[in-house]
Amino acid sequence: LCLDLFFKGVSTRQIQSHLQVFYPHNSSWVSIYKWVVKYSKQISKFTDNLKLNVGTEMQVDEMEIGRKKSRYNGWFIDSICSETRFMVSSEFTKKRDLIEIKKVLSLAKSKTQNQFDFVTSDGWKTYPRAIKNVWGYDNILGKHNMKHNRVNASKGEGFNIKIERLHNSVRQRIKICRGFHGSTESANILMKGFEIHYNFIRKHLSLNKTPSELATDIKLKENNKWLELIRLSSEQYQQKPLKQ
Repeated sequence: LCLDLFFKGVSTRQIQSHLQVFYPHNSSWVSIYKWVVKYSKQISKFTDNLKLNVGTEMQVDEMEIGRKKSRYNGWFIDSICSETRFMVSSEFTKKRDLIEIKKVLSLAKSKTQNQFDFVTSDGWKTYPRAIKNVWGYDNILGKHNMKHNRVNASKGEGFNIKIERLHNSVRQRIKICRGFHGSTESANILMKGFEIHYNFIRKHLSLNKTPSELATDIKLKENNKWLELIRLSSEQYQQKPLKQ
């Protein structure tokens, strides 16, 4: 219940207030936050190792989070499959330099192997080098192993609508997360939880199904998808299954 409310945009203190109406002996907002962290980590270990079935295009982008020069300021770098809308890889980091971009792209490559034909990005100068470093360059054929499609909005070339739409959802959710409790690690865990919610829980409006239904072999059958994912992840790592 708390996971579902939290990733739908309700703050931990509002969840506590809600629970007190129906369950007077409920846990504190601190316990609620600990549940969010615990199960976001546990489920992501399971979902990050799933075999993915993706399309031909991957979109990658980054969005700034927080005020400039604030200790809570950082960048959310992510990639999605254009066809399935599945968020393939993501990372919250303090910078968006070559190392950070490569980390997200390398994870996407390892999870999808050679399924993508090209990567679409905006005009940020780091992307060409990062894509070349991750996928390599064929010296014999004289070409990159991964095609790169750059869309520069400042030059009137449009926007990468699908990943920008995802970023609108991210902004809507994180506006109540005050500084992600102050650390990059906790921010990453919360964003992992959002990634799970986006991929497995919430139906995509244009697909009328979750991205995971198209991109994975996991078909969640229960109405309580959070509990089903907790059970699956518990079984995967030989933990005691939870009861309803």
